[in-house]
Amino acid sequence: MTAQPVKVGAERTESYLPLLRGKRVAVMSNQTGRVGDEHLVDLLVRNGVELVGIFSPEHGFRGTADAGEHVASSVDEKTGIPVWSLYGSGGGKPTADQMRRFDLLLFDLQDVGLRFYTYYISMAHLMDACAEHGKKMIVLDRPNPNGFHVDGPILDMKHKSGVGWLPIPVVHGMTLGEIALMINGEKWLPQGRRCDLTVIPCENYTHQTEYRLPIAPSPNLPDMQSVYLYPSICLFEGTVMSLGRGTPFPFQVYGHPDFKGSTFSFTPRSVPGAKHPPFLNRRCYGVDLRNLSQQDIRENGFDLSHVIDAYCNLNLGDKFFTPFFEKLTGVDYIRQDIIAGKSAREIKAKWSCDVLKFRKQRRPYLLYEE
Repeated sequence: MTAQPVKVGAERTESYLPLLRGKRVAVMSNQTGRVGDEHLVDLLVRNGVELVGIFSPEHGFRGTADAGEHVASSVDEKTGIPVWSLYGSGGGKPTADQMRRFDLLLFDLQDVGLRFYTYYISMAHLMDACAEHGKKMIVLDRPNPNGFHVDGPILDMKHKSGVGWLPIPVVHGMTLGEIALMINGEKWLPQGRRCDLTVIPCENYTHQTEYRLPIAPSPNLPDMQSVYLYPSICLFEGTVMSLGRGTPFPFQVYGHPDFKGSTFSFTPRSVPGAKHPPFLNRRCYGVDLRNLSQQDIRENGFDLSHVIDAYCNLNLGDKFFTPFFEKLTGVDYIRQDIIAGKSAREIKAKWSCDVLKFRKQRRPYLLYEE
C-alpha cells in the first residue's frame, strides 16, 4: 500500500474558503504559497475573495531578494493588489492603517524548521498585530522538511534577535501551524496577548514524512541537500568562512582563501539572491558536501563538526568567529567549547536536556504524529 500524498493546508479549500466569505482579506505569502499549479493569491481572486493586500516576508513576495535585503512595498503585477513588505523599514509589523484595511489575515508560507529561518518571526509579528487590532488569523499549514527531529540548544533570550525570536531549539521540528498554537498557548506574544487563530492542518502528514519541497523556499536553499545541511552550515554566517553564497551550491560547501590542504575550490560571484557574497570574486578552498548522503545528513542532525573542522584548519582562535555566531547558536557555550577544543559530540551532550524539555513542552501543540 503506497502512502497517500501530503495535502497541504492551502489545498483544503473547502476548510477555509467559507471562512473568507463577506470578509476583507489580507494574505501573507511568497512564491511557496502554491495550490497545485496555481498561487494562493490567484486562487482567492478566482474564487471571488475580496483580497485587499498581500504581506511579503524576507526575500519578498516572489522570493528573489537577498537575505536581509530591504524589500520595498509595491503592487503585484498580475493582480494589481498592493504588496506590503514586512521586511524592510516596517520593523516586521504592519502599520495601523494596513491593519484597518482587512478583517482577516490568511498566512501561507513554506518554512524549513530552523530557529534562524525568519518566517516564524514574521508570523509571530502578524499574530501580535492581529491580537492588538482584534483581527482573525488563519494559518494554512505546510510540512516541515526538517520536522523529523529536534536538536540544538534552546535560545538564551539575552541573544534574542531578528534571527532568533522565541525560546526554542535550533531545530524545533514543528510546522508553522504548530508553532502558532504554541505561541498562543505559551503566551509568547508581548503582554501575554492571544491571537484569534485557526490552523488548517495538512492531511496525510506525520513528523516522520519525508517531504521534499516542490519550490525553493528562498534563493540560497535551492534543493533538499541545502535544506538538510542548513542547520549545521548556517553557523558559518557567524564566522570568517564562506558557505557558498554566490555559487550554484550555497549551504552545501564551505571555504576560505586561506583554507589549507584542500584541492576543492569555488569562487563566489554576484548572483541574484547573493549580490554581495563574502569573498566576492576570490578563490576559496574548502570542503564540498554535495555528495554527502542525505540519510547521513539527517542522522547527524545539528552537526558542529564542520565548524570545528574549519576552526582548526584556519587556526585564527577567537578571530574565527563574529558576534553573529551567538545569535545563530543562541548560547554562549558553543563558541567557548570549540575554542577549548571540545568535540562535536561533547558539546551536543550539553543540549540534550534542552531537547527533552522542549519535546515535552511542545507536545500539547502538535497536530501531527511524532
